[in-house]
Amino acid sequence: MASGNTQIIPYSPAPPPPSSSSSRSTQQFTYEVFLSFRGEDTRYGFTDHLYQALISHGIHTFKDDDELERGGVIASDLQKTIEESMIFVIILSPNYANSRWCLDELVEISQRQRLILPIFYHVDPSDVQIQTGSYEQAFVDHEKEADEEKREKIQKWRSALMKVGNLAGYDLQKIQYEADIIKKIREVIVTRLNLTPLCLGDKIVGMDFHLEQLKSMMKTERDDVDMVGIYGIRGIGKITLAMAIYNDISSQFDGSSFLRVDGETSNGGLLELQNKLLRDTLKDQSVEIQDRSEGINKIKKILCSKRVLIVLDDVDKIEQLDNLAGKKGWYGSKSIVIITTKDISLLNQHGVDKFYEVKELNHEEAIELFNWLAFKQNIPRSGDFKDLSDCVVKYAGGLPLALKVLGGFLYKKSKDEWKSALKKLEKIPHMDVQKILRVSYDKLDDTEQGIFLDIACFSRGEGKDFVSRILGSGADVTPQNPGVR
Repeated sequence: MASGNTQIIPYSPAPPPPSSSSSRSTQQFTYEVFLSFRGEDTRYGFTDHLYQALISHGIHTFKDDDELERGGVIASDLQKTIEESMIFVIILSPNYANSRWCLDELVEISQRQRLILPIFYHVDPSDVQIQTGSYEQAFVDHEKEADEEKREKIQKWRSALMKVGNLAGYDLQKIQYEADIIKKIREVIVTRLNLTPLCLGDKIVGMDFHLEQLKSMMKTERDDVDMVGIYGIRGIGKITLAMAIYNDISSQFDGSSFLRVDGETSNGGLLELQNKLLRDTLKDQSVEIQDRSEGINKIKKILCSKRVLIVLDDVDKIEQLDNLAGKKGWYGSKSIVIITTKDISLLNQHGVDKFYEVKELNHEEAIELFNWLAFKQNIPRSGDFKDLSDCVVKYAGGLPLALKVLGGFLYKKSKDEWKSALKKLEKIPHMDVQKILRVSYDKLDDTEQGIFLDIACFSRGEGKDFVSRILGSGADVTPQNPGVR
């Protein structure tokens, strides 16, 4: 929030109107934000600073002195631009109402059923609503020698000002820190646009609980950097959770990057990930580093003053963390680095101090996810399929990956085909599930693979509790005890 005498009128996002969608991918807008302002008041100050803040975050923003081609028909071009814009930011400054151009623009904007954010720049909202103060004087001038046609236009101007003046917005009277307001406006716009969300799929079960727990863990009043480790077995949903938290909070940061590390350890691979990290967080695709040492130095030098969100997904080697996550001192205060891995010992080795374990879905969650994938609804097609669904869910053991593979495999199949598949699964795991889970086995060295096979053969047909009793405390994986992995 701004300090001093600045007042922010709370903005509460309303649902988009029926004719519009909140998803950028389904809209055919040329511009995401349209700035309406009086040039002589704010062009080289507040408006320019706001414009730079928006475009630096990849928001395609229209500012009339920057976009309209010289020599074009300004009025028709501008009307078309307004029609093709998604969000309108109106900077209502003392001389805004002096401009017939601005008022015509405002009438066009007020007729659109889209998000309008008024900024009361050194004017009282009531001056805009009922045209008092400098706005009153502006209309005295407009009404001089006005004919009937102009009087009708003046009434439209007044109606548009009253409508916009009554909207929740930002009051910058006697402002001390414009940067605070610009940041707040940017966050509202980024949230509304839902910029570049990562695709999570059609059905996510149990995610609200995980997000609440994670955000609670990362909430801190200190100007510290959080490093959070998300761990769990392969296929448990770590990447889905990481993408969900990234989508949920990334708009709150100066920059963000989601890196799919995926076992990458080659020099070229880590170098490219360093380049992506810098390009994402700086919103600058021209960044180019030539070697990993240069990358580390640049990350530390450039990001140490920025609040950033970085997610490293599927980490399995300490050198990945050394080259990409680094130390807390690399990043500005209140930055967050999230690391997903199945190997909790890496988190301990790197000095991560906050841990979140992703566990199997409970029976109700597993049933909900499987039914959606197998029947495209929350319940089976008929009562006969209920027992079959329970058998599949029990077989999958609450593992989201297995539920997704099996749900897709059994979709639209008959009861006999379900029964046949279940009999086969009792002897041989589904190939797609086996392929993904085998990745963890293949990454073990020869000795570890031998131990794993000995344990598996000795414990064949037994449950998890039996194995835990035999192995003792070594079977329990916690942040303090990496256990048998």
